Amino acid sequence: MTAIKQIREDYKVLLRSVPAMVTSMFILSVVCMNLLASKELYRSEYFCLNCGLALSWISFLCMDCICKRFGPKASTKISIMAMLVNVGAVIVFKILSLAPGRWAAYYSASDAETGEFISNGIDSTFGGAWYVVVGSCTAMFLSTLVNSSLNYLIGKRADNGSYGGFAVRSLTSTCLAQWVDNFVFSAMVSHVYFGWNWTQVLICSTTSMLIELGLEAIFSPVGFSISRKWEKEEVGKDYIESFAKAS
Repeated sequence: MTAIKQIREDYKVLLRSVPAMVTSMFILSVVCMNLLASKELYRSEYFCLNCGLALSWISFLCMDCICKRFGPKASTKISIMAMLVNVGAVIVFKILSLAPGRWAAYYSASDAETGEFISNGIDSTFGGAWYVVVGSCTAMFLSTLVNSSLNYLIGKRADNGSYGGFAVRSLTSTCLAQWVDNFVFSAMVSHVYFGWNWTQVLICSTTSMLIELGLEAIFSPVGFSISRKWEKEEVGKDYIESFAKAS
């Protein structure tokens, strides 16, 4: 009971310390990227991209900012919270997809049969599948551990307070963590349920990682600016002094 109370107190101080905008962007990116992942952006025999790539880099950039200021355990805890919120959102989506009624797109269809087909398709998209949720959560949890740990370890050696130091720790950790995220999801979901072979799994894991890494590299100066501002303004000082150093 003491351990549960400690975790609860830790979260209370952490959520008061990490700026709400970053936490909100983190959670929103996780929920939205899982929805968008059901739409293909491009597909060939050995290459497949989904629209979730457009947002997945945001969660990793948020993790990097949090890790730099608050430490690896803080970024992991925020990530776990985002996953739990995502599971809650999926459950709500599933329940509402089973509710009677039609989506707005039904009324813009050319005929009733087409409208029903469209409405059922949207229900299927929002309803999701249990194996997609399990695969997504497992992939994100493992990639979070990799990203937070590696970011912290590299930061202790290479981060001298400059943008170069932030970029090295951020992009290196994201590179490996994104690959782990893509590989675990592809192996658990795409390989088992969608019939991907291992060549497709490996190629898609690598190419998707490169695209996500490129997007984060473009916006990494923003992440550096945010984390540097937090340090100057001593954002989250209570958490750092009470929990981060103690852990």
